[in-house]
Amino acid sequence: MLVELPSELRGILTKTPELARAFLVGGCVRDALLGISVKDFDVEVFGVSYASLIDALAKCGRVDLVGRSFGVVKLTTGSGLAYDFAIPRRDRKVALGHKGFEVEFDADITPQEAASRRDFTINALMFDPRRGEVLDFFGGLNDWRARVLRHTSEAFVEDPLRVLRGMQFAGRFGLRPAPETVTLCQSIKGAFSELPVERVGDEWFKWAAKSTAPSAGLHFLADTGWLEHFPEIAALRGTPQDAEWHPEGDVFTHTAHCCDALVKLPAWQAADEESRITWMLAVLAHDFGKPAATHQSLRDGRMRIVSPGHEEGGVGPALKFLSRINAPNTYLHRVPPLVANHLAHLQTITDRSVRRLAKRLEPETIAGLCVVMTADHSGRPPKPPGAPEGVRTLLAKAEELRLRDSAPKPILQGRHLVAAGLKPGKEFKTLLDEAFEAQLEGQFDDPEGAQAWLEGRLEG
Repeated sequence: MLVELPSELRGILTKTPELARAFLVGGCVRDALLGISVKDFDVEVFGVSYASLIDALAKCGRVDLVGRSFGVVKLTTGSGLAYDFAIPRRDRKVALGHKGFEVEFDADITPQEAASRRDFTINALMFDPRRGEVLDFFGGLNDWRARVLRHTSEAFVEDPLRVLRGMQFAGRFGLRPAPETVTLCQSIKGAFSELPVERVGDEWFKWAAKSTAPSAGLHFLADTGWLEHFPEIAALRGTPQDAEWHPEGDVFTHTAHCCDALVKLPAWQAADEESRITWMLAVLAHDFGKPAATHQSLRDGRMRIVSPGHEEGGVGPALKFLSRINAPNTYLHRVPPLVANHLAHLQTITDRSVRRLAKRLEPETIAGLCVVMTADHSGRPPKPPGAPEGVRTLLAKAEELRLRDSAPKPILQGRHLVAAGLKPGKEFKTLLDEAFEAQLEGQFDDPEGAQAWLEGRLEG
């Protein structure tokens, strides 16, 4: 396996004496294994001091000490490309928390010892750019071929964030954890409270944006016992569903299938990162209301498992989960309306209902809701995947009304009231709200109609 290097980086590595023992490490080596085009190159340099590394790199371009306490130097070349260089270090756990480490730089550390400090064997691979060889001290290549996620060493337990990294790696690359890694993660389950909520969120957002098999990440949390730290998801396990509609099993199983279905949809794959995260979190949370709403009821002459009102009932748990992972406001605003309206395709679809739905979803859109609903409908194997008829009908009506990608905007504005001879005041808002309500009801849909409505309202 050969990591393709930019020619200028290859030149720097081969012509700079201080970089004679420099190796590519981490994600760039792992991603090259996948055949993914590598954009970010991390280089670990052995046998030189931090000061010597800085002096050597300063001859090759602009040097920024972006991680002084961790021995990281960013080199920006004349072409504008940037590379991270680091010297190996020894980390010693001295206190609780993600940052409770004492860092010591040591130029005499061997590559194998440095690799042993990395989280998983697939991330402990190094690449020697001079010989074109992969350095694999811990069986990472075999683990990669077997799709196994295995911790590199017992040092794994010093940083509990690595468990959540395992969750998102499992989801991103479709990996299953080695049994001994599951046991080790279970043993540090109580250390979750040490983690900054910001770092917890970072791993969830990577899972949501980059997964190819998101269910693998969810099952990783379940297997390691870490799912209990996210009670809104944990509650889905064992919550039953009607087998006729949901032959796949309980709500957790359904949700896992839905997440996997989502990443196969072209609309999700083509979306910007914010939308991919939004829709994945919405699919994850879409049935958070079911544990509280599910019960048996006599329907059609037989007892059935039902969950009435679980759509709206899921909003509160969704907000709790989003807060738990420190979600930014954009997700706090976009995810809940998707959860609350994820069965909209089962309702009668009219001009009026679509206008009101588009407004309820704002700042999310009907197009986004249809992606979520398609994933929901597709997460019921062995039932076939795809968009149900109601989704196709809804999307067609939204296209017709030009509401596929945005909510209705008020046609009647304050300037129209002024032009009608009204003086600005607190009654303006009341009248404008009334006008917008009439617009949503379909009483007018253009400026001429708005003007006629206003005239009639003032005359009345």
